[in-house]
Amino acid sequence: MFDNLSDKLDRAFKVLKGHGKITEINVAETLKEVRKALLDADVNFKVAKQFTDTIKEKALGQNVLTSVSPGQLLIKITHDELTNLMGGQKEEIFLGGNPTVILMSGLQGSGKTTFTGKLANYLKTKKGKSPLMVACDVYRPAAIDQLHVLGEQIGVPVFSNKEEKNPTKIAEAAIKQAKENGNSVVLIDTAGRLAIDEMMMNEISDLKKAIKPNEILFVVDAMTGQDAVNTAKAFNDRLDFDGVILTKLDGDTRGGAALSIKSVVNKPIKFVGTGEKMEALDVFYPERMSDRILGMGDVVTLVERAQEQYNEEEARKLSKKIAKNQFDLNDFLSQLQQIKKMGNIKDLVGMIPGVGKAIKDADIKDDAFKHIEAIIYSMTPTERNKPETINGSRRQRIAKGSGLNITEVNKLLKQFEDTRKMMRMMNDKNAMAKMMRNMPKMPGGPQ
Repeated sequence: MFDNLSDKLDRAFKVLKGHGKITEINVAETLKEVRKALLDADVNFKVAKQFTDTIKEKALGQNVLTSVSPGQLLIKITHDELTNLMGGQKEEIFLGGNPTVILMSGLQGSGKTTFTGKLANYLKTKKGKSPLMVACDVYRPAAIDQLHVLGEQIGVPVFSNKEEKNPTKIAEAAIKQAKENGNSVVLIDTAGRLAIDEMMMNEISDLKKAIKPNEILFVVDAMTGQDAVNTAKAFNDRLDFDGVILTKLDGDTRGGAALSIKSVVNKPIKFVGTGEKMEALDVFYPERMSDRILGMGDVVTLVERAQEQYNEEEARKLSKKIAKNQFDLNDFLSQLQQIKKMGNIKDLVGMIPGVGKAIKDADIKDDAFKHIEAIIYSMTPTERNKPETINGSRRQRIAKGSGLNITEVNKLLKQFEDTRKMMRMMNDKNAMAKMMRNMPKMPGGPQ
């Protein structure tokens, strides 16, 4: 996500490296490269020009502090302007109304149905709501079936009527049922088309007038770049929607839609889809996205994802086991599975400041932990509880059972033992203090 844009912006800022002060000439050279980078990312031309003009105006009016280099100052100004360009601050969906009615709109293939499932899951698990999903795509039976499958997967009811061909009547019946059953939110999945057409626009406009939704969301595929912005404008002219949802932001996305859409339609990006799983939905934070585009990482989102997977009671139990040197392979496996639930592994690692650029060409697959799970699942309960009992013959048996060679088994057991030692050391205050005292003696350590 945004890797290409991040690289080009990084190269642009290097133009200022070594300069003692900001001048009109060196700023112009840098911003020329910044504008090129934005246009390559498929950002709207007018938006890119306005963006760089604003940065130039602010940069030339700044006095550079002795502790701040011109390059650092320009990065700071660019960061602030990127944040403003994408909306300035987060804006979540409106959840008033009884029930709250949310209408999805967008082109076919934009990911409306999948997003409807993700949003239902988000509202249920994180907001404590009781959602009802409504299948109003009367043209594609597969879309109705897909919504039912997603509903079963996340435990959310779905209202549909394959015999009825009028989406307004389906939506009205669903809202009536939601009131009777106590559903607090109604999510209406509508039909899309391969291109904008008058029939589709009239249909969704009629639906809006009839049900008067509390919120209209425009769902768009982030990989379509500038086309996404043009489509958003056409939909907004007819529907006056409340917010934008960018899907497939984990793919080969240049970033033009995310950077242009707010300026063109003046509507905030509210959520971004970051994967195929139902949990792969993030509230959009403009400032955090600016951090990531400029290679600063996104530690806050990383910590929040971790907090969602861990609770205090589990952490307390694990801490006690570590303190008593009882951390075993069951615990090790559990920790890996919690990490997997946090999302795409490469995306997670890229949130660590300075690491994103280092791993941009690395092939980190989502199934990176699969061989570790296979090895641990091939062990007996005793071996998992007491790894020290795993001798040579047991290792041979585990290797055969997992379909891997004994080298992989040995490697995992060593990694586990190293992890256990580190955890013991972190719990041993005396050991930690001794390590800190010895740090000045280490080559290159802090003095």
